[in-house]
Amino acid sequence: MVKALVIISSDDERALPGFMWATNAIKHKWVEDVEVILFGPIEKAVADGDERFIPWIEKLKELGKLPVACKRIAELEGFEVSLQKYTKVEYVGKIIAEHLEKGYIPMTF
Repeated sequence: MVKALVIISSDDERALPGFMWATNAIKHKWVEDVEVILFGPIEKAVADGDERFIPWIEKLKELGKLPVACKRIAELEGFEVSLQKYTKVEYVGKIIAEHLEKGYIPMTF
């Protein structure tokens, strides 16, 4: 069965389909596994508590799939502490590589 790696980068309405797909894929078991990574501008929006995205992160959390955000970007931009209120914050480069190695199909939004 398919495993999906959903990478959300956009900090505007383009991010919403990523959150929606990931949430529904987990909820309805469309695929074997879904992992969500926040990587780029979306991280600042989440750190700032953007209400377009926080409810989706809460839904993912309820489903047992809290997204992972890129620690390096958060460090460089100075919002790591704020971001940790909403999601896990880790260096994601190796995490992405490991998931690709395990056969996860990347989907970017």
